[in-house]
Amino acid sequence: MSYVLGIDGGGSKTVCVLMNDLRQVLGRGEAGTSNYQTIGIEATLQSIQSAIHHAVEATIITNTVNIDAICLGLAGVGRTADIEAVKGLVQELQNSKSLPITWALQPANIIIVNDALIALVGGIGQPVGIVVAAGTGSIVFGRNHQGHTKRVGGWGYILGDEGSAYKIAIAGMNAALKSYDGREMPTSLVEGFKQHLGLTSIEDLIELIYRRGWGVKQIAALAPVVDLAAASGDIVANMIIDDAVKELVKATSTVIDAIFNADSLLEVVTTGSVWRGRCKMHERFTASIVKKFPEVKVIFPRYEPAYGAGLLALQTTQN
Repeated sequence: MSYVLGIDGGGSKTVCVLMNDLRQVLGRGEAGTSNYQTIGIEATLQSIQSAIHHAVEATIITNTVNIDAICLGLAGVGRTADIEAVKGLVQELQNSKSLPITWALQPANIIIVNDALIALVGGIGQPVGIVVAAGTGSIVFGRNHQGHTKRVGGWGYILGDEGSAYKIAIAGMNAALKSYDGREMPTSLVEGFKQHLGLTSIEDLIELIYRRGWGVKQIAALAPVVDLAAASGDIVANMIIDDAVKELVKATSTVIDAIFNADSLLEVVTTGSVWRGRCKMHERFTASIVKKFPEVKVIFPRYEPAYGAGLLALQTTQN
């Protein structure tokens, strides 16, 4: 029996699953963020080590577990320098005396990838298809049967992230202020933001956004205000949601055109907070994609990204 570790290291938490070669999850552990671009390699090591420890100690396996492969899907990992840094981290894990693990890793059994790939593999259950991730940020990533990949977006909140919760929230606040000025049509977003944030006037957004220095995640968390207004029939809010959908459809279409045949049977998995709203953004996206590509099936994730990482690790033990 082979045992592998699949690790999903994101900006908010780290998830590790322990799997056997029957694709069964034997243990699951969580820890804090492991985006080493923001917290550094040492803190990243601690988070990953903690998640592994929780996953292994939660199993019915006694004594130590023999790990044959590991896959780490980490946010912010893409450049050669990033991968080399994480390889060093894996070596540190193998040297750790605090983990009840015996390691049987070869270089070919250590997989280090961006978190978009494990979201794709986990979401669909195989390494072929497209993931449309739209949460705080956004990215569209695809992989075909030949192993060719294509990424669109993922450039961050300043340079990109179209269709994300952050961009929806920014567009909503912008529309509310323009309406308040009289530059644009009336919208319920003015009252929506006031009520949600407990503001006396919409002008108090200045205090929150600028003087208190609200960050990306805090701003992205305001996207539900736009979603609720759109679900209630607000024209301006619906225009914002439609624009977000158009951007995600354009990005997905670009991936399909680049590495798939237009008439291919293809699954597209949608992940992230924007798809869970009340304004039927998922239905709008699905209708637009299927109209352009009738053979495409849009789904919600079948499994979590850490499971996808585990599947990628298992592949290395079966070759």
